[in-house]
Amino acid sequence: MVLSRRSFMGTGAVVLLAGCDTAPRPPAATKERGTPPPNAADSRAIHVYRDPECGCCEAWAEIARNAGYAVTVESRTDMPAIKARYGVPDELRSCHTAVAGGYAVEGHVPLSSVARLLVEKPGDIRGIAVPGMPRGSPGMEMPDGSVDAYTVMAFGAAGRISIFGV
Repeated sequence: MVLSRRSFMGTGAVVLLAGCDTAPRPPAATKERGTPPPNAADSRAIHVYRDPECGCCEAWAEIARNAGYAVTVESRTDMPAIKARYGVPDELRSCHTAVAGGYAVEGHVPLSSVARLLVEKPGDIRGIAVPGMPRGSPGMEMPDGSVDAYTVMAFGAAGRISIFGV
């Protein structure tokens, strides 16, 4: 389902629809940049970029490992640049950015949504995101069991943002 700016704004969310028309490209492997993300053909590989100060990113990576993905984690101090490289819109950003199957996976996205993305391989999106750090999302589980409502969003060419799932 693709939302127009008017209908998306009517959901109560405040966004600025902006983006890039190109598909995400993995960075070249250099000593400065570290390990390149997984090959897009390897659908079970996920490369996670995380801020070295953030622990919930490791929790999400462990959930992905437990779901059968081959996960590599790279600590980076330049996370805004990583997010920009993969075209993550400012309003959808979270604490970590992963790359799976050539798509950006931003934040605490449920692994069921990652699996769906990798099976469907939609050509009109660059990635999916759970904006912010909602309580109860994968890697953000709370001791008291509290859960914030959140929606998995897709982002793509020409600044399009749409609902990918819940």
